[in-house]
Amino acid sequence: MSFLKFILKNPFRRKNSAILAIVGIAIGIIVIVALGGITEGLINTFEDTIHAGGADFTVSGKETGDSAYGTNTISSNWTEKIANVSGVDEAFPIYVVLTSVGDDYMNTLIGIDPNGTALADISMKEGRIFEDNSSEAILGEIYAEDNNYSVGDTIDIDRQEFKVVGIYQTGDQNMAGGVFTSISKVGDLMDDEDSISNIYVKVNKGEDPQTVADRIDSQYGDNITTVTSVMEMTQMADMLNMLQASTWAISLLAIVVGGLGIINTMLMSVFERTREIGVLKAVGWSNGKILTMIVGESLVITIVSAIIGSLIGFVACTLLGPLIGMEPLFTPKIFIQAFAIAIVVGIIGGIYPALKAVRLPPTEALRYE
Repeated sequence: MSFLKFILKNPFRRKNSAILAIVGIAIGIIVIVALGGITEGLINTFEDTIHAGGADFTVSGKETGDSAYGTNTISSNWTEKIANVSGVDEAFPIYVVLTSVGDDYMNTLIGIDPNGTALADISMKEGRIFEDNSSEAILGEIYAEDNNYSVGDTIDIDRQEFKVVGIYQTGDQNMAGGVFTSISKVGDLMDDEDSISNIYVKVNKGEDPQTVADRIDSQYGDNITTVTSVMEMTQMADMLNMLQASTWAISLLAIVVGGLGIINTMLMSVFERTREIGVLKAVGWSNGKILTMIVGESLVITIVSAIIGSLIGFVACTLLGPLIGMEPLFTPKIFIQAFAIAIVVGIIGGIYPALKAVRLPPTEALRYE
């Protein structure tokens, strides 16, 4: 039997000890992978939200309300006021409502000027953009696929018939399941032509979006609020840092707990194999080879734990995440971190027992019963 096969098989000669060690370390890896996926998913969702559209930032109502964005709707005349602020290139209002769409009792309907769709970060997959103030709509690719709609079909929106003139795609998963039409038509449907939900704002080339947003706040901050990526990142930084710190804290805990577990397992292995180690030394095995064998066996256990823990963490998060409203995102970095921790635990957990084995005098080891 080769030296490598010897190392791979040895840890599983004592199955109960090996299984307990693997379970203990795998639990830590599961938590690391799950927390990593959730953290990355939250960051990704957050960035998708604040960068929604080609807009540099958005303007919304100041007070909490019952609109689709959780704020009060604002008067449509705010669009002109915002457009006239120095540094603003374009300002397009949107009106987001929840209403009956097709067979859905409640779905997201987004009204916008056809010329402002570029700021909503959507691109046409099929068909064309709707015309202003027409009974035409474009559907998100997810909504269209789920409900078997295609260009040329008709769809009922709030009990009125609209023609599907296009299918759009977007990087925003929330919008991918929605429907766009002219903002004037949404105003008609809601019998509220003077209200809007938000305003998408694009600044002039060379302007700093945060500076323009601050300018708007200084003029109109008592009535409206601006939402920029810089502001949102500042507000969210503490929460994201806490999540990432938690991941690293649990990683450290996994190293400590896993290291103690593997040390105990390998010490028991050395104790039970004292005579075997003496025989190996007697037949010419060097101290370096004995040390490599023990550390190698420790690494085998921790790497198996990393594989099992990573798979369980990935599957559990993927299946359970959507049920609790979370979309985990798994990047190579998460799994690299998990395996790096497993390797560190394996090395740390194997060195002390290996040194104990190396220090065993061959003559005493051979007499051991």
